Amino acid sequence: MTFTLATWNINSVRLREALVSRLMSEETPDILCLQECKCPVELIPLEGFRALGYSHVVARGQKGYNGVAILSKLPMQDVGGHDFATLGHARHVAGRLENGVTIHNFYVPAGGDIPDRAQNVKFGQKLDFLTHMRDHFHAEAPERSILVGDLNIAPREDDVWNHKALLKIVSHTPVEVEHLGQVMDAGRWQDVTRQDIPTGNLYSWWSYRSPDWDSADKGRRLDHVWATPDISAAAHGSRILRPVRGWEQPSDHVPVFASFDL
Repeated sequence: MTFTLATWNINSVRLREALVSRLMSEETPDILCLQECKCPVELIPLEGFRALGYSHVVARGQKGYNGVAILSKLPMQDVGGHDFATLGHARHVAGRLENGVTIHNFYVPAGGDIPDRAQNVKFGQKLDFLTHMRDHFHAEAPERSILVGDLNIAPREDDVWNHKALLKIVSHTPVEVEHLGQVMDAGRWQDVTRQDIPTGNLYSWWSYRSPDWDSADKGRRLDHVWATPDISAAAHGSRILRPVRGWEQPSDHVPVFASFDL
């Protein structure tokens, strides 16, 4: 089986239904994983997506916040979602393809603006969420699995526009990078995007606060595609669709793609 997968923090699937449909029509990924859907599952606008061939849906949602969904042209079984850090948030869902490959879709908490859990509850929640992810993958070693999503951390120096300037900025602090590395190590996850594109600056997010995002190019790679070692060599064709950031009323994230020959 060969399939192409995309992950995209859509920042409200109802508000940006037309953008999702456009991506489906123009890029035709077999599987599209969305984060920050911001609605209950029953309010996801599935009718139009089904008309484009995405007839299989695995999702978790909540009113106004968070929410993750896997929209697939390929048959998929819902294999659960975990409430990491016991936050009561819809931030994880998993689906299994007929070939046995499990796809985990994550939306890790952003963590607020102050990188100190004593001053900022949200930052503590982010670290706790990552710790729970680490412990989960230690306890249940993943096999034939793909992990995607907005992980809200840019781990490498070339995943941000200015490494030194962002060392004290949430998403690139050493403690966050360390926690993410522990999650990777626990599941022996391989960074598929960097496997395909090992060098050079890569970004998948540009702030709304920058009116001239393209020329300023102060981006961060917050959105990721990982795979377990038993299937990581089957991954190829990774790309980040930067032009999507320039679509009308865009999300501040853009889709990240990878293909797998399994």
